[in-house]
Amino acid sequence: MGKDKRAFPLSEIDEALDMANGASREIFKESMISVDHEHVALSDSLNVEQRVNYDEILAVVDSGEGGKDAYLNKLIDNIFLMLDANLADPNYITLRAILSTRNECVDTINMKMIGHLQWDEMEYYSFDRAKDDLHNYYPPEFLNSLTPNGLPPYVLKLKVNYPIILLRNIDPANGLCNRTRLIVWGFQRNAIDAEIVLGMHAGKRVFLPRIPLCPSDDEMFPFQFKRKQFPVGLALP
Repeated sequence: MGKDKRAFPLSEIDEALDMANGASREIFKESMISVDHEHVALSDSLNVEQRVNYDEILAVVDSGEGGKDAYLNKLIDNIFLMLDANLADPNYITLRAILSTRNECVDTINMKMIGHLQWDEMEYYSFDRAKDDLHNYYPPEFLNSLTPNGLPPYVLKLKVNYPIILLRNIDPANGLCNRTRLIVWGFQRNAIDAEIVLGMHAGKRVFLPRIPLCPSDDEMFPFQFKRKQFPVGLALP
């Protein structure tokens, strides 16, 4: 279903050989390729609010001011308007998203967003070990630096009212399944007080325990890695 290549206005080709160095044909003239407005009409379909946000983001990008952090802060401010005031509203959370192709980018965005909030904060540290490592080949500092796909980080930073997502099936009969979305309401030493925000169990208050977790890919490391941590990740972007 592609476009015929003959329809593209390609640059002219020099049919002669370059006798000085024996190089083959080269493009000797650049042509100005006109914009096909049918293919770039996305901005024309925006509503008033989206248009304002779109123009503000482009203005920051075009100005070249502030670098990457400024662009990211501007993006967050425009997608999640009045974040502090609306974060506890499940509809506000589920109707907004920032898409990314890399988990590292998602983590960066979440850390930026959690820094925007003025709510109470808690940091939970995991207990990491390599099974059957009798000679301590893998020190704790090395194990703490690992964050395999599908596992929470060594330092899990949370704030009240921030949305989280469950990373394991804990109690499916009561709505605690892998990918369940919740809102944090409070912290205890060995439990997180949260509320399910989507699905048939929406509104149910639950307490999430700290549990032992292993990577889904057993061959990811030359040892069996185990992390005891709350099985949740930050869920806004």
